[in-house]
Amino acid sequence: MHNKSVAELSRELESGKISSVELTQEFLDRIKREDSKYNSFITVTEEQALADARVADEQRAAGNATPWTGVPFAHKDIFCTNGVRTTCGSKMLENFVPPYDATVTANFREAGAVCLGKTNMDEFAMGSSNENSYFGAVTNPWGLSEGNKRVPGGSSGGSAAAVAARLIPAATATDTGGSIRQPAALCGVTGLKPTYGRVSRYGMIAFASSLDQGGTMARTAEDNALMLNVMAGFDPKDSTSIDREVPDYTATLNEPLKGLRIGLPREYFSDQLSPAMEQQVRNAVKEYEKLGATVKEVSLPNAKLAIAAYYVIAPAEASANLSRFDGVRYGYRCENPKDLMDLYTRSRAEGFGEEVKRRILVGTYALSAGYFDAYYLKAQKVRRLIQQDFINAFKEVDVLMSPTTPSPAFIQGEKTSDPVTMYLEDVFTIAINLAGVPAMSVPAGFVDGLPVGLQIIGDYFSEARLLNAAHQFQQVTDWHQRKPQ
Repeated sequence: MHNKSVAELSRELESGKISSVELTQEFLDRIKREDSKYNSFITVTEEQALADARVADEQRAAGNATPWTGVPFAHKDIFCTNGVRTTCGSKMLENFVPPYDATVTANFREAGAVCLGKTNMDEFAMGSSNENSYFGAVTNPWGLSEGNKRVPGGSSGGSAAAVAARLIPAATATDTGGSIRQPAALCGVTGLKPTYGRVSRYGMIAFASSLDQGGTMARTAEDNALMLNVMAGFDPKDSTSIDREVPDYTATLNEPLKGLRIGLPREYFSDQLSPAMEQQVRNAVKEYEKLGATVKEVSLPNAKLAIAAYYVIAPAEASANLSRFDGVRYGYRCENPKDLMDLYTRSRAEGFGEEVKRRILVGTYALSAGYFDAYYLKAQKVRRLIQQDFINAFKEVDVLMSPTTPSPAFIQGEKTSDPVTMYLEDVFTIAINLAGVPAMSVPAGFVDGLPVGLQIIGDYFSEARLLNAAHQFQQVTDWHQRKPQ
């Protein structure tokens, strides 16, 4: 059963061939047996999962089922779960147990899905390799050999690795600068970052509030559509949530692609991209042409400024958001503080990891008197230019396609000593977050035995079109079905 998709498992449960308790136990046993190789989970909620599975079986027997009733999945450990530890990958929240559910968590609970636990992640979602977790690095299932272990990408590396390793069929994730699409690409799974405001951020621990967006991680586009059906929608508890009708994202999956206009941003096919990676992406685009799509080159002239703008805006917002972790109200508190200032400084110094402290320092500097206009305000003006580039491009085409990452998964430890090199791993994903448009990564081949992702970018609220394009591609290719040895 662990090789089946969410859609297939839902049909198996509906037919009565297997119960949710049996299915849940199979996945729990697999996690227990296999996850020591990947470290993809921080917390496994075995007792609660089996209890939820029994309730799900009762609901199906009573005819009160949704497509998700009894289907196992996992949450990225950034979504608050009532009564279940939520760490955000940090020592600061190592023992934090929320007294409430995030809206995303509550939506899946209401749909009858069975959460098996919380997946590992870069601390406070800051990282591109999942090496910044207080609970240890996650290993990519496609690169397990000793001395040559590969990163799964970040910050949602635990979710991506767990799905790729068939420990779970699907997992929630979040994306601030590429944290769904980049790990999806490196682990050979399908991940979607929706339009900013499409999915509620209530109960999703904040990194950069104007960039963070909850999204989906699964093996197929169809499963991503099933997830988004549960996650999307207006939430009055989130002031950035957009009140707009939510379609059934599975309804248009099988529409033909004849006439689809694809744009290839010339800035994303640059010297930063290896020839082997570019060839795989162009091969994928040729499949779309066979399906009736037309292709043209377009330009995003300000894309080159995206990383610089992002690494002013995101740290600035992080420094404000993380100021609440002071050792007073909740979270880690240092032992035997001498006075209030000692409590503040030692609790934060001991509770936060190196990358989080680095970004807090950068962000605080950018927001300080005398530098706000020079850095933060200027970065926001550049952001508006980047947004306009996408608006202009979508006047000419329906979707944009590009590589998701400049290279396949790199070796653990290879880039940890050089933060700037690590930041460049998000060169093709960051502009999308600054603009707030939706995008997804779809498996599109291999380079040196490691997965390659095709990034599909859409106009605002065009998630259904992206999922349709991805689903049709997956009907004529099998990259998404490949699994690690």
